[in-house]
Amino acid sequence: MARHDDLLNQGPREAPEPETVEQQSRKRGLKTAGGGVAAGGFALAKIGVLGKVFFWLIAWHAATNIARIGGWIGIAAVAAAVTAYFVWRSRRAG
Repeated sequence: MARHDDLLNQGPREAPEPETVEQQSRKRGLKTAGGGVAAGGFALAKIGVLGKVFFWLIAWHAATNIARIGGWIGIAAVAAAVTAYFVWRSRRAG
């Protein structure tokens, strides 16, 4: 209890200001950089595996969409050819 009484007798104290991020990283030095490198390496490894999956999903959807668009273009080309044939035949007969 004597220690607590001594602290009470000294009166109120001010708490030190909290350190900023820059001060903390300066104090830690290379430990902070090592953590950043490790996190970056983990992200690259994750992107490497997931990136391939996303690439193939995007490529698959692009191929199917091109096939759909190509199908509509083919239908339009056939319709234009049939229309041109009937126009040509009607002019020749007329």
